[in-house]
Amino acid sequence: MNNPDQMPSGTREAAPIDVVVVDDHAIFRAGLNAELDARLNVVGEAASVEQAVQAVRELRPAVVLLDVHLPGGRGGGGAEVLAECAGELSRTRFLALSVSDAAEDVVTVIRAGARGYITKSASGKDISDAVVRVAGGDAVFSPRLAGFVLDAFGTGAAVSADDELDLLSARELEVMRLIARGYSYKEVAKDLFISVKTVETHVSAVLRKLQLSNRHELTRWAVDRRIL
Repeated sequence: MNNPDQMPSGTREAAPIDVVVVDDHAIFRAGLNAELDARLNVVGEAASVEQAVQAVRELRPAVVLLDVHLPGGRGGGGAEVLAECAGELSRTRFLALSVSDAAEDVVTVIRAGARGYITKSASGKDISDAVVRVAGGDAVFSPRLAGFVLDAFGTGAAVSADDELDLLSARELEVMRLIARGYSYKEVAKDLFISVKTVETHVSAVLRKLQLSNRHELTRWAVDRRIL
């Protein structure tokens, strides 16, 4: 049997990402836990605002899967959890997971500090992928919800992006718009009829040309410039 400490560099698997699941329905929490893949390690659960805040502070997870509508507290639900945990946002990232696709719900939790928002209709693999991406610094949205965020955060004075957009090819611009809206690489590839590898190549080129580091920065760049 191989000793992990003696394995060649680059062969070790990444440690699982610690996750806290916050939802007031025990059946949903149990089902979600069964669907999340081995990249994630559920270290705790919570069913109310108070329980969620306590779990975040005590367990210090990398990511919290946070339902938008929760009992307890002052009635603020997921946004109240985020407000109470404002001091934890530098080390713990929050991904909203809800049956609601209402613009008000999406915008409220994003303004409060959530790094993404996906609906409960997503598969276990899609949710796992989203957690991994949020843990890595990306902003993740179900594709049809990203427009709410772009609209809400694009209400200030528009920043001229003509010179920066001129740096991108037509295909890079197409890829950039979809990635900024929260599409996965696979979804972009399917939508544009190209391979996932080609999408990755275009994203790398876009980030380099715009001098950005990750998808989260790209989304903010697009939001600031009202680019849909």
